[in-house]
Amino acid sequence: MALDLKLFNIFNSLAGKFYIFDSLIIFLAEYLQYFLISIFLLLILFPWQAKRGKLKIFWVTVVSIVVARLGVTELIRFFYHRPRPFVTHQVHQLISESDWSFPSGHSAFFFAMATAIYLYNKKWGIGFFIAAIFMNISRIIGGVHYPLDILGGAAVGILVAYSVFYLSKRMRF
Repeated sequence: MALDLKLFNIFNSLAGKFYIFDSLIIFLAEYLQYFLISIFLLLILFPWQAKRGKLKIFWVTVVSIVVARLGVTELIRFFYHRPRPFVTHQVHQLISESDWSFPSGHSAFFFAMATAIYLYNKKWGIGFFIAAIFMNISRIIGGVHYPLDILGGAAVGILVAYSVFYLSKRMRF
């Protein structure tokens, strides 16, 4: 945990110095998610794969997101209550959250999305992974997550998406 706090302090020390940088961090942490969801929906509508394939990608992605974010993440938070960094430490807080910190719900959601997309289209998946990384590092800089929160959420999202993908193949969905 000491390394987790040290890394958090390194990232969080970047906040509060430059208005433009802080604005970028707020955008990435709070608003990039809406662009990613919109891009995903446009990809489903865009004819880069057969209609049946797009429906499968859509459902594998949605099920992965729901299970990772609303299932596994909330189950962990039910049993393990890690306070947000701004509750227990002096931080540069650019954004606010109110629930428990570990694992990151944003991380679980968007890494599940990125993984599911990657399993069907590598190029698009890499783009979603890069966006998820920027979004979640911004949440550390913004003062609402420790690095282990992000890694825990990413692990949940990736593992759930792989599991849903594997089960969908076995069930011939």
